[in-house]
Amino acid sequence: MLMKGKKGLIVGIANNKSIAYGIAKACHAQGAELAFTYLNEALEKRVRPIAKEFESSAIYELDITKEKHLEELTESLKKDFGKIDFIVHSVAFAPRRALEGGFIDTLRDDFALAMDTSVFSLVSLTRACLPVLNDGGSVLTLSYLGGPKYIPHYNVMGVAKAALEASVRYLAVDLGGRNIRVNAISAGPIKTLASSGIGDFKNILNWNETNSPLKKNVTTIEVGNSGMYLLSDLSTGVSGEVHYVDAGYNIMGMGAVEKNEEGRTVLSWDNRK
Repeated sequence: MLMKGKKGLIVGIANNKSIAYGIAKACHAQGAELAFTYLNEALEKRVRPIAKEFESSAIYELDITKEKHLEELTESLKKDFGKIDFIVHSVAFAPRRALEGGFIDTLRDDFALAMDTSVFSLVSLTRACLPVLNDGGSVLTLSYLGGPKYIPHYNVMGVAKAALEASVRYLAVDLGGRNIRVNAISAGPIKTLASSGIGDFKNILNWNETNSPLKKNVTTIEVGNSGMYLLSDLSTGVSGEVHYVDAGYNIMGMGAVEKNEEGRTVLSWDNRK
């Protein structure tokens, strides 16, 4: 088993449809021992059954924007595990209004909140966990194509993902001397709790399926398996990378078009039934 003897922390799992759930499942299947965090009481009720499913009793409250919570997390990990081998950072947030209209309309407070929660949280979490992270460990975060490219309705989250990917590169250099790797997965669109806040998400799913080389949308299982690879010793030579798991969509330079009944060129999803 690839992850036998490994211990890891999963931060940001919301339910069994989450990408973080897919990663946790793949790691557990390969023998990893897992710890989980929850943001508040409402999410605790969702996370506890997941932890039980993965044979874990290590569940910690964590508001990742609060330094005290991060300090307490470190102490809890030290007490329960001594050391851990990997961290999965699956945290992102922007107010719904910041995903509507144009990016130019983003409010200062909403921009700051999105960057703090979605980007700086990777830095603060990694820094807090360094005392309990084994040399040779791995840190993994989740990005999206809306960082390096324009995606409709993604707005401030696209800018946050761009900053997140830059943070991965800088952290990879900072921690490389300790043989700790830092990488990101950029998954294709998946129906999750987080994606429900993105406008016209059904059209985004249809477009990705139509235009990706594999002509499909990826699953949390597929993303989870790639995440497990980046957390395992199979990827000891990989750091600072953004690994795409999107059925190849990111390589495309032009989307599929077709003619409608009037002979006009339209986007493929316009004629989907």
